[in-house]
Amino acid sequence: MEIFKGKSAFAGIASGKILFYTRGEFQNRQYRIKDAKKELAAFEKARGEVEELLLRLYDEAEGKPGSVRKNYQAQLQVLRDPTYSTAIREMIDHQMVSAGYAIQTTRDELVITFQELETPIIRERIRHIREISSKLMRALGGGLSRITLGSEPVILVAEQLQPGEILELEKDNILAVVTAHGSEISHSSIMARTMNIPSLFDIEVRQQWDGKAAIVDGYTGTLYLNPSDEQLKEYEFRRQEDLREKEELLKLRDEPDVTLDGKEVNVYANIGSVDDLSNVDYYGADGVGLMRSEFQYLGKDTHPRENELFLEYRRLAESMGSRPAVVRTMDLGADKQAEYMRIPEETNPIMGNRGIRLSLDHKDIFEEQLRAVYRAGYYGNLAVMFPMISSLEELDEIDDMIISAKRSLANRGIPFHDIDKGVMIETPAAVMIAEELAARVDFLSIGTNDLTQYTLAMDRQNPLLKEKYNDHHPAVLRMIKMVIDAGHRAGCKVYICGEIAADTALTETFLRMGIDALSVVPACVLPVRKALRSTDLSQNPYKPM
Repeated sequence: MEIFKGKSAFAGIASGKILFYTRGEFQNRQYRIKDAKKELAAFEKARGEVEELLLRLYDEAEGKPGSVRKNYQAQLQVLRDPTYSTAIREMIDHQMVSAGYAIQTTRDELVITFQELETPIIRERIRHIREISSKLMRALGGGLSRITLGSEPVILVAEQLQPGEILELEKDNILAVVTAHGSEISHSSIMARTMNIPSLFDIEVRQQWDGKAAIVDGYTGTLYLNPSDEQLKEYEFRRQEDLREKEELLKLRDEPDVTLDGKEVNVYANIGSVDDLSNVDYYGADGVGLMRSEFQYLGKDTHPRENELFLEYRRLAESMGSRPAVVRTMDLGADKQAEYMRIPEETNPIMGNRGIRLSLDHKDIFEEQLRAVYRAGYYGNLAVMFPMISSLEELDEIDDMIISAKRSLANRGIPFHDIDKGVMIETPAAVMIAEELAARVDFLSIGTNDLTQYTLAMDRQNPLLKEKYNDHHPAVLRMIKMVIDAGHRAGCKVYICGEIAADTALTETFLRMGIDALSVVPACVLPVRKALRSTDLSQNPYKPM
């Protein structure tokens, strides 16, 4: 038996045989063709097949996380990009090379060009170029197959997996995912969590593991290769206990979020789109504390129009009924860029023109979103929230735009409701003026992901800092307490919607701080509810860090 220690992206236990997956890297030999028209026709045929495949995958992704569909949209955008396809056609026609070689060369040239502009959005672009090129070359070779798992469930092991590759898998045939590359906040890890699949990363995987027996312990981040019979029996027992524990948690779906001493603190869900609402209901969340509306703006040729947005928000409002649902306005910029906005390249986009700053630079697009959410508020219990606030002047501009949006709706005779509004506290500046902000809104929502990286001056996605990045840092916890106190002094509710809201090791701490609600990914609602219902706030008052 061999033991390999990595990191856990999602907890759980699995045992079975390994299927090692290697994404095919096509290598096409250069040779002079005789008939360019024939190669161009082959390219167009492959292009049509790939487009048909992506459209089918997009339709099949209905009900899956919104980011999955956005992934296919982005790939379609690359496929339809005239710069990409024209470069391939010209190579075939002018240099008399095969379609496969033209695709491969165009891919390599674009990757080399883009790699000199190393930003998160460029990394995504490179990924989509590689994916589309591989699909085209597979189509030229006569096959567009997905990962074949076989008839029995397997532990999927790979150097790296794309989110689309995970979500194209048959869930019943996959026991766990183990990769060499990734992080807890990578798209693939998020997809694995959504599918409730135990997932490890940061393990030096090897192709010769294919077909061997293994155990994945998603609680300790450990892979056991060729385990003994005794160990298999032990982990099978633990797996059954794990399943029983999850079944017990499901009994809490309809239980109220009340501490032992009777204090009610709501547990809400964070979602990427209305496609995630089934998970909100399955896990019994009290409402939606954060809907990330920016995914409606990504992977498109132009921004969504008012009616398109309205229909999405109306579906959210009607689905939630009397339960609250918070729509965060578009948080674009940094690593989430919409090409049609023509956002200039920035040296440090994380610190750049993003969130509300970018929205206020595109007032026409922003006001359309405001009109859509206020219209949808007529059909349910919606609220609106604004990201990356750092000044009262920004709130002044927002208030003016809300007045303008409501006036426009009234002039058109369109019904709307006044709805609650809130701001996200994600910067140290917002922490320091939290009481003034709270005096002008209905709630504050602490976005601990950005607040932590701005407080520590560390990029949370930088792999070089993964051992140094600490979202339990006393400075971060003290800031959370400052915001809660400031909000309550102004008569305003305060929520936490960042990743650490799901950390049950901190649930009691947040409750003793006086938090009004915690908003977490749907799969974490019940563990947080259990921790909350086990806490007695009448004992041991909060002690500052």
